[in-house]
Amino acid sequence: MKTERSLVAFENQQIRRVYDEKSDIWFFSVVDIIAALTQQPDYQTARKYWNKLSERLKKEGSQSVTNCHRLKLPAADGKSYLTDVADPETLLRIIQSVPSPKAEPIKLWLAKVGYERIQDMGDPARSLDRAREYWKQHGRSEKWIQQRMTGQETRNKLTDYWKEHEIKGEEEYALLTNIIHQEWSGVSVKKHKQLKDLKTQNLRDHMSEAELIFTALAELSTRQIAESVEATGLTENAEAGKKGGKIAKNARLALEQKTGRSVVTGENFLPPSSPKHKLKS
Repeated sequence: MKTERSLVAFENQQIRRVYDEKSDIWFFSVVDIIAALTQQPDYQTARKYWNKLSERLKKEGSQSVTNCHRLKLPAADGKSYLTDVADPETLLRIIQSVPSPKAEPIKLWLAKVGYERIQDMGDPARSLDRAREYWKQHGRSEKWIQQRMTGQETRNKLTDYWKEHEIKGEEEYALLTNIIHQEWSGVSVKKHKQLKDLKTQNLRDHMSEAELIFTALAELSTRQIAESVEATGLTENAEAGKKGGKIAKNARLALEQKTGRSVVTGENFLPPSSPKHKLKS
């Protein structure tokens, strides 16, 4: 199965999904859907709910659980684990077994996002427009949105280089990403997410403008250094990552010395109920 992984939001709930290019179908994390249906923010509680529900469905002879697949998806700790996923048709059957006022809205949402990929293949700009609209709805300023999209372009150029120079698998990509992040910020990706009180949310979607800029500087520097020495394989690209991250680190320290404020922050864009304060973009 040739796949592409991403996150998509249902209201304030992040839903992990995997796209199978062969069948043109999105497979969604069942536990994430259960969490959205039950309005349960704690992943472990949602997972236990799904375990009990799947046992009951099996006893009832339902094919819903049988039709679920197990694929690796990224978790809150930055690692990937085998996770139950299902296509929209199977999910609709599972949803019928969960008493929730969110059932009908999530059905409509599934129908909508299920066709987004087909639309995007014909017009890639649609996905960019949706991302921009999503960020606007969640209070991001135009300035922040532009920085986020610029940073993503820088990121994509770096991962394209890695792909062409013998970096393979999610673990190697994650390892290199963490090396760069640790070098420029002084904290690992995992620690940075914990600082911001994030779980399955995308760290970059909760960065301040300064954090986005320094992340982009670190990744831009890494790519240009890697290109200059034609870095190939994990060891050489890791060395380029350390050097690129150090360039951004030196710039960060210089700014912090002038302003007296830390660039790395615990602020985020989580809903007001979160104990962290919302960023002002």
